[in-house]
Amino acid sequence: MTTNRPSLEGRLLPAGGSEAGLSRREMLRYGLIGAGAALVAGSRGRAVDGTPARAKSVIQIWLAGGPSHLDSFDPKPDAGNDYCGPLNNPIATNVQGIRIGELLPLLAKQADKFSLVRSMTHGDNGHETAAYLTQTGRRPADRLVYPCAGAVVSRFRGYDNGYKGLIPPYIVLTESQGRFSEAGFLGARYMPFATGGDPVQQPFMVEGVVSPGLSQEQQERRRKLLGKLDTLGSTLKNDPALAVFHESEAQAYDMILGDGAKAFDLSQEPDAVRKRYDVNWGTWVSRTRFGQSCLVARRLVQRGVPYITINFGGWDSHTDNFKVMRQLLPDLDTGLSTLLSELSEHGLLDSTIVWCCGEFGRTPKIDWGPPWNGGRNHYGKVFSALVAGGGFKGGCVVGSTDAKGEEVQDRPVYPCDLLGSIYALMGIDPEGPLSNPLGLPMTVTPTAADGIPMAGRLKEIM
Repeated sequence: MTTNRPSLEGRLLPAGGSEAGLSRREMLRYGLIGAGAALVAGSRGRAVDGTPARAKSVIQIWLAGGPSHLDSFDPKPDAGNDYCGPLNNPIATNVQGIRIGELLPLLAKQADKFSLVRSMTHGDNGHETAAYLTQTGRRPADRLVYPCAGAVVSRFRGYDNGYKGLIPPYIVLTESQGRFSEAGFLGARYMPFATGGDPVQQPFMVEGVVSPGLSQEQQERRRKLLGKLDTLGSTLKNDPALAVFHESEAQAYDMILGDGAKAFDLSQEPDAVRKRYDVNWGTWVSRTRFGQSCLVARRLVQRGVPYITINFGGWDSHTDNFKVMRQLLPDLDTGLSTLLSELSEHGLLDSTIVWCCGEFGRTPKIDWGPPWNGGRNHYGKVFSALVAGGGFKGGCVVGSTDAKGEEVQDRPVYPCDLLGSIYALMGIDPEGPLSNPLGLPMTVTPTAADGIPMAGRLKEIM
């Protein structure tokens, strides 16, 4: 599923997580040039099919590799040891009738803030194609690579439609999803800015923003020296193209040295706040990349960034599934529950969508034999998603699976249904036009004529 796509300069660039031949600072500069030149033509606030635009930002928690739905959001304690293994004691939540996996006790106390979709399905068992399907709502096509949700939101809620932020409108913490070209045919302008680095470390070394080994004072001196060497700018003071360039350069420096960079500076947070995201393992407490990424995401939402993805990988539990779950689920539990609490406390949850899932689930029946030793394999028939905020109701369950979690029993939900719901709450018309390089008649989400399975948006929780 690789393709070539045009760069900002018209040349072809290979598909992937970053633009070949462009440094991260150049990417920031090109993005900000676009910001300076964009026309304000937004439509935020209008209703889509009677659904009011409620959300201003989206936080996507991407569980790359695919988590087990039975071990997390859709437990089946009566299915027996071959399905539950040692995780056979689901816990009650603060919403009567809803139980979740025993390794998620903090989320259990927050169930009134989120809803669970237990009937996600697409039937694809390949990482690349399933990730593509889940994040674009479409199947791979021969002629076009479709954009993922972050790029679509960046297109309709980014620089083209009134976004004025110094921080790029689509951020990934910390590594690109890497399974496909996130921007697809929309091109480099809508690629995510993947921060790299580790927010546990101080400072958080955001690539292209924080320079290793250089203090802020040293970076300021370099900026002044470059200004003195800019003879072309002083010669052509009234050139409009250079004026736009210098404006974008000033914005880029503000991103690197000014208010933009402060969003990533977690030293500005009280230590008590940072500790809320730390995982308590009983005998010790650890500060994790995922937890601190959740804190960064909250800070980015406070600055109006439209779309943030936290790429939380490691969920491909073919071997020793339960060992993997005991490592990852407490981290997810702490980070996500604290994020929901903080968004609520800061008055941001009503205007921020949080959605959390992987590309598929895991096989309900456990493979106990060697070399798997209690592993679970890929399972696109059924998986679960968590949605919260931004107009999604809390305390609900959408859909159900059979007694062993092997089949959707009620109300199937396909990726395009979920994505269309997110777009609608962002004030983006899922049935509106989406321009593409082939000039094909195309809508933001597929229609029945596209042959993509769908069962309708999640209106029961919108």
